[in-house]
Amino acid sequence: MIAGLVLFFAAVVYRLLPVLLHVKQQQPEWLPNFSPMAALCLCGAAFLPRRLAIALPLVTLFGTDIILNSYFGFPLFTVEFLGKTIAFAAVAGLGWMLRKNARPSVILPAVLGGSFFFYLTTNTASWLYEPGYAKTATGWLQALTTGLPGYAPTWTFYRNTLVSDLLFTAIFLACIRWSRKPARAAVMQPAEAIR
Repeated sequence: MIAGLVLFFAAVVYRLLPVLLHVKQQQPEWLPNFSPMAALCLCGAAFLPRRLAIALPLVTLFGTDIILNSYFGFPLFTVEFLGKTIAFAAVAGLGWMLRKNARPSVILPAVLGGSFFFYLTTNTASWLYEPGYAKTATGWLQALTTGLPGYAPTWTFYRNTLVSDLLFTAIFLACIRWSRKPARAAVMQPAEAIR
């Protein structure tokens, strides 16, 4: 529990670094969509106590979005925000379904599915919202691959999302494993003393 909460705090600090450092750029141009939020939604729902499992990741998302959007002068409620919120809620729902079987061999493949779902949902929302995309199958394909002229291709956002999701999930799993080791050792010691 403590390791999970420390990770949540670290993720909030990481996400709010532009505000904390007074930088007028959300992320370096080479790291768009490199964020711990999907990993927090998945792992939080899978490992945190029931009363915090869904609420804490989504409150963290909303709270940091309000701060970031206010700082950068963006509106909070847009179609893209709705798409992102739906995607993160679905990732948290996936983590909730995995609670009874939350092992790395189950969680890590779920990260792949969650990352792809996030990419598909948010880029579809962008295609619906952004007037630069034709509202056709070709326009939707453009939103999923090359994006709009003058911006990085949208597949780079997916790559960064996937890498950050895997990295932050692996860190979360390592912290959970590390925090559980002393408890196991304490339980095993008395049994060994009996021998």
